[in-house]
Amino acid sequence: MDKKKIKEIFHSIDRSFFLGKDERQYAFLNMPLPIGYGQTISQPSLVLKMTQLLLPTKENKVLEIGTGSGFQTAILAKIADKVYTVERIKQLMEVAKEKLDNMNFTNIFYKVGDGTKGWKEHAPYDRIMVTAAASAVPDDLVNQLAKGGRMVIPVGTPNLQELKLITKSDDSVINIKSVGYVRFVELIGKYGWKNR
Repeated sequence: MDKKKIKEIFHSIDRSFFLGKDERQYAFLNMPLPIGYGQTISQPSLVLKMTQLLLPTKENKVLEIGTGSGFQTAILAKIADKVYTVERIKQLMEVAKEKLDNMNFTNIFYKVGDGTKGWKEHAPYDRIMVTAAASAVPDDLVNQLAKGGRMVIPVGTPNLQELKLITKSDDSVINIKSVGYVRFVELIGKYGWKNR
């Protein structure tokens, strides 16, 4: 799917639907907003950029690490064949799932757990989207990426990360490209930071 079509789908989803009642009035602003439990919904421009970098297609099986509000999940589910989403915080997952169910998605599969380990049972994935900052590129996620696949992930320190596009060639050669600096909440788990 080309970037223009991805942008159309992105704009077809109401960001305010994924926010609490106190934050909804700020949905139009290009800034991250709190969603509870120390987590945020990313600024819209970054969500769009990351989705365009991922370049999902309607044939793809996608792994999303960090369900969060469910906003990015909805965008991926509108594009891809199947989305497997992993969230560490059970309460966030429950709220997101309820909203996504209300949107009548039937191609999203949910798991509460350590996202840095991926979701091995359903691997390999054509696309992997990571929406929290890792301290290093998780080997488990690279191993679960299909040949010809793409992964977008922020990697660095808790205060600043490089957004990386990772591709795996048909003969399993890994290429890592840095596409700018970002700041995400910390990924907690095997390849993230300890839960403080």
